[in-house]
Amino acid sequence: MLKYPDEVIAVNKKGKKEVRVLVEKGEYVKYTYLNPETNKIVRVGKESIILKNKQGKQEHLFIIPMKGKSLLIRKLDDKKRKILDKNKIIEF
Repeated sequence: MLKYPDEVIAVNKKGKKEVRVLVEKGEYVKYTYLNPETNKIVRVGKESIILKNKQGKQEHLFIIPMKGKSLLIRKLDDKKRKILDKNKIIEF
């Protein structure tokens, strides 16, 4: 059995030990949605996260609030999105 540093060991709900191992790293953006007429958040907790690895491959995570928890939908997606960042538009 391999020895792992204690700092990377997690314990799941069943009490079993698991090692946290990096799959990939990169950059991300996280955004929410506003109603353009009221300027208010469409639905609290409804957000998107776009992850981009160092090779430029993107993964889109949709966070949808549910009663007492959130649903996470994962989609592999290289589509560019334009996002408002204060008074400027960024593309990710």
